[in-house]
Amino acid sequence: MDDVQQLFKRHTYTAKISVAFFYGVLVSIAVNFFWTPGHIYSSGVTGLAQLVNTLTGGLGVLHIGTGLGLFLINIPMFFLAWKQIGKSFTIFTFICVLFASVMIRWIQPIHLTNDPIICAIFGGAVNGFGTGFALKNGISTGGLDIIGIVVRRKTGRSIGTINIAFNSLIVISAGFVYGWPYALYSALGLYVNAKVMDITFTRQQRMQVMVITDRPKTVIDSIQNHMRRGITIVHGAEGAYRHDEKTILFTVITRYEMDALETAMEESDPKAFVSISDTVKVLGHFYEPKW
Repeated sequence: MDDVQQLFKRHTYTAKISVAFFYGVLVSIAVNFFWTPGHIYSSGVTGLAQLVNTLTGGLGVLHIGTGLGLFLINIPMFFLAWKQIGKSFTIFTFICVLFASVMIRWIQPIHLTNDPIICAIFGGAVNGFGTGFALKNGISTGGLDIIGIVVRRKTGRSIGTINIAFNSLIVISAGFVYGWPYALYSALGLYVNAKVMDITFTRQQRMQVMVITDRPKTVIDSIQNHMRRGITIVHGAEGAYRHDEKTILFTVITRYEMDALETAMEESDPKAFVSISDTVKVLGHFYEPKW
C-alpha cells in the first residue's frame, strides 16, 4: 500500500512539474512573440516585470530583463506563501515561476507581427490559457495569486479591487511609455487574458444545483462520495402531473465539478430532474480545496 501511495505521489509531482514547464513555454511565447513586439503590457507581476525591463533598458549592466524581473519580484511572494499557505504549494510555485523566467530568456522570439491589436489578443489568449491550465492543475503562477489566496483565507474576501488597481497602473504605464493608444491595446490584452483564463480555469465558477428526486438518500450518498459538498433537503414536494411525493435537494458546486455531478446522478437516479444555474455570489462557508 505504501508503494502504491509513493508511486501516486511521484506521478502527481511529475505531472505538476510538466504543467509548470508547459506554462513557462506559453508565457514566454506570449511575452516574446506578441507582447514585446506589440509594446503590450501583461497583467500582474509579469506586466510589472515588463515595465522594469523597459525602464532599465538603457542602464547597461543594471538592465533587468523581463525573465529576471519576474523571478526577483516573486521572491517575497515565495516567503509569504511558505509561511501562510504551505511548503508544497511554495515549491511548485517556485518551479513554475523559475520555468517561466528561464523560458522567457531562452526562447528566442520569432517575428510574426508588430500589429498591437493582434499582439494584444493573441498574447492575452496564450497567456490566459497557460495561467488557467496551471491553476486548473493545482499550480499557482505566483505574484498576485499568492496575495489573493492569503487574503481570502484570512478575511474570506477576494482581492478584486487590488487586482484592478494594480493592472490599472500597468495600463497607465503603457500609456506613458508607448503612448495612450497602447494603453488601450494593453487593456484589450488584459481583457482577453482574463476571459480565456476563466474559460480554462473553472474551479472558481460557482453554480447552484437543484435536484428533484424520489430517491434522496441514494442521490445524497452518491454526490457526497464524488465531491465534498453540503446538501440542503426540502421534504414534502409534490409533482403537479402525477401528484407523487418528491424531495428537493439544493447544493452549490464549481463548474470544475460538473463531470463529477453528472456521474453521481447517473449512478444514483438517472430520471431525476436537475436544474443548474450560475451563482453570482455565495455568502457563508463554501469549501474550497487547498492547493
